[in-house]
Amino acid sequence: MKRTLFILFASLSFIFLIGCGAYSFTGGNTGNAKTIQVNFFPNQAPLVEPSLSQRFTQDLQDLFTRQTNLTLVNAGGDLQFDGEIVGYRITPTSATANQTAAQNRLTITINVRFTNNLNEKDDFEKPFSFYYDYGAAQQLSGSVLEEAFNEILGRITQDIFNASVAKW
Repeated sequence: MKRTLFILFASLSFIFLIGCGAYSFTGGNTGNAKTIQVNFFPNQAPLVEPSLSQRFTQDLQDLFTRQTNLTLVNAGGDLQFDGEIVGYRITPTSATANQTAAQNRLTITINVRFTNNLNEKDDFEKPFSFYYDYGAAQQLSGSVLEEAFNEILGRITQDIFNASVAKW
């Protein structure tokens, strides 16, 4: 009896999944696109961190090549990303009793232009932003900067992925 129920359940599950069409565990739907082009994102923020442009561009390329079957190309991609880093700002977020900063916040904003050469209605241009809080006694360099970049760029690249191919 248990074996029959298992076979029935497995068969129904298989039919259900087939009926849903192609399914991606990452949530991305690239349609008929085969290639992706991620252009260099120059840093045009008033405050410039020298490694940020290269790091962001590489992180965005890596995310799409890991989570989709798209081939990365230098020109003529079916899906194209370009833009610029427009904000790199450090602000105090909380104060101590002595009126000094207890915590600082690094906020990075990146303006992104997405072009889908196969479906123009998916095109967009919009800013993506995220932040990282760190103690005022810490210097924003070395491991603190690396941790900040990991958190901020991880979130921004995922938001770009969701807005462009996951349609979230």
